[in-house]
Formats: sequence, C-alpha cells, structure tokens
Amino acid sequence: MDFAVNPDHQSIRDGIASIMKRFGDDYWLARDEDGQFPFEFHRAMAEGGWLGLTMPEEYGGSGLGVSEAMVMMHEVASHGGGLAAASTVHINLFGPHPIVVFGTPEQKQRWIPPLVAGKAQCCFGFTEPDAGLNSTAIKTFAEKVPGGYKVRGQKVWTSTAQVANKIMLLTRTTRLEDCKRPTDGITIFYTDLDRSRIEVKRIPKMGRKAVDSNAIFIDDLFIPEENRIGEEGKGFSYILHSLNPERVLIGAEAIGIGQDALRRASEYAKERVVFGRPIGMNQGIQHPLAERWMQLEAAFLMVNKAAWLYDNDLPCGAEANSGKFLGARAGYDACLQAVMTFGGFGYAKEYHVERLLREVTITRLAPITEQLILSFVAEKVLGQPKSY
Repeated sequence: MDFAVNPDHQSIRDGIASIMKRFGDDYWLARDEDGQFPFEFHRAMAEGGWLGLTMPEEYGGSGLGVSEAMVMMHEVASHGGGLAAASTVHINLFGPHPIVVFGTPEQKQRWIPPLVAGKAQCCFGFTEPDAGLNSTAIKTFAEKVPGGYKVRGQKVWTSTAQVANKIMLLTRTTRLEDCKRPTDGITIFYTDLDRSRIEVKRIPKMGRKAVDSNAIFIDDLFIPEENRIGEEGKGFSYILHSLNPERVLIGAEAIGIGQDALRRASEYAKERVVFGRPIGMNQGIQHPLAERWMQLEAAFLMVNKAAWLYDNDLPCGAEANSGKFLGARAGYDACLQAVMTFGGFGYAKEYHVERLLREVTITRLAPITEQLILSFVAEKVLGQPKSY
C-alpha cells in the first residue's frame, strides 16, 4: 500500500471540508435538539456533486470507487456533524448499488439521475422486527398480480422514511417454507413511497435524531413490475454486493467521529488549568488520549486495506468486517475518553463530545453486530466451526 498523499483523495477531502465548514457545531447541535432533517446540508452536498460520487458517469455520477467514498465519508464525519451528517448522504453511495449492477438501462436512466441530483431521497426497507440480521427470515410478502405485485408486511429501523419519496424494499416472493434454500425467493423493488399504503412511525432514539429511524407498516402496496430489480427470487444475492462497502464506510465514519472527539479533548487538556497546571501535563490524562490515537490510526489502516481490496476486485470480507469492528470500537472509545477528559463539562451539550458519543454508539450495533463479525472471522479466517 502506498502511504503517500493521494492528490485525488486530498481534493475530495478539501472539497468536503469546504462544505462542512459552512455547517458548524451550532447547526448540528440544533438538529440534535429539533430532530429536523439536515435539508440544507443535503442540498449543499447535492449541488457539489458529492451524492453521485460512486454512481456511473453516464448517469451524472463520478464513477469512483470505495476508496474515494471512504475518504469522503471519513471527512464528512470529522467536522462535528457525527453520524447525523454522515447518514444524510451515506445512503446515496452504495445503498442503490443493486440498481447500478442489476438494473436495466431504462431503470438506471429513470432512477439514478434524480438520486445524484438530490431530487429523489430513498429509504431502505430491509430489516424486520422478528428477523433482525437474519434476512432470510423476512416475512414481508409481494404477491404477483396483473401488472405487478401487491405487498404486505412490516419493516423496522427504516432510516429517512419521514422525508423519503422512494423506497428500496426487500420482500419474499416465495415463502420460506416453499424454498429449497433459505436465500431463495427474495426479491428487491425500488418504488414510490406511497404513504396511503405505507404507515411510517418514527422511533425515538439515543442519537442521530436528525436522520429519522422508523417502523413502517405496508398494506396492499402495489408495485409495478417495471420497478422490480433483476430477477424475481434472486434479491438476496443482489444485496450482498453492497455489504462490504457499507462496512468500510461505517468504519471510516466511526473513526472520523472519534478523531473529532479526540481533537476536542486534546485542545481542552492543553487549556484547562487545575491546581496551577494544564490537566494535559498529567499522564493520567495524556496516556489514555495517546492510546486512543493509536487505536484510531490502526483501525484506519484496516479500513483503507479493505477499500483497496474491494476496488481491486479481491476478497475483502474479513477486512471489511474487521475495519467496521475496529473502527467502531476505536471511535467509541475515543468519544468516551473525550467525555472523561472534559470531566463534568463533557456531560454538557455546549462542548459537543457527549453528542459525538451518542452518535458513534450505533456504529457498534449496525449494520452488523460485533458478535456476528467475530463469528464470521472465527469461521472464515480461523477455520472454526460455524456457531450461528
């Protein structure tokens, strides 16, 4: 791996930083308080062309890879917006990947340019209350009818459904008990979010208040056949294409949040005077901060390796999962240490580190838990028997 500064990557960082500086701590604190979607930030990113970074050039995108997306999202997360900022645009980079890979030319032309321009906002209906991470156990069912499908079911943790006008929906078109393999009979659709047929209920949560999470209830939603992505029943294999990039991006975002918190804590440790000396003179303050820096840097190396492997069409499952695991852990530990460094003021909203701690926590839980990552590495890398 070349450790020299990549001029193209630096251009991405500079471009993103110039936008992020327009949306300071007060903006993100206000969004954390009022829960309003960051429309202004989303618009600025769209106008800058960043929402199409990984989309094909022929449809208005930049056609760049996971490495560039990772650089972009790391920078987005490093300027005080936390996961609220990252999640506002993250979904555009690899969420619509099944359209890019398996959509027809007509579908790509119809769907991708509005996503790049920020005119379409898509939410994802994948997770279900009784299925969790076991996507083969979903029950939302799309029944074939003349001209398309009628869908009934329920999804949970559907982000941005309060503001989205499109939904990518994972359904069963063959019931699990009728399939030869659990992964068979799953189909993906991309369609209008018809609120007359989809009830959206916001889930109050610990952090990332500005980017809503929801339970949705689908009752006889009609989806035209031309809104099905790829072949009927092949959807499970389609979603696998975007799993590793998503893990890379989440890992990079967690690291960016952790580095932001560490920077704030380090500055505070130099300025805060207690007993006639800066608290940063005390090794009890210095050493934990130094250790957090080491952990963040080491995790970032794994994330970079995973992105490089993916972009070079090499196996990267272990590295992408490990990058997500290590990045989330390092980011969380750095944010927690920042709160502890500030002491009582770390608990105060005006210093922002408590918000960063709440924002980064979800990266340890989603889109895959730490326990499943450890089980994956134990089985696939170390040859242990499958444990789940």
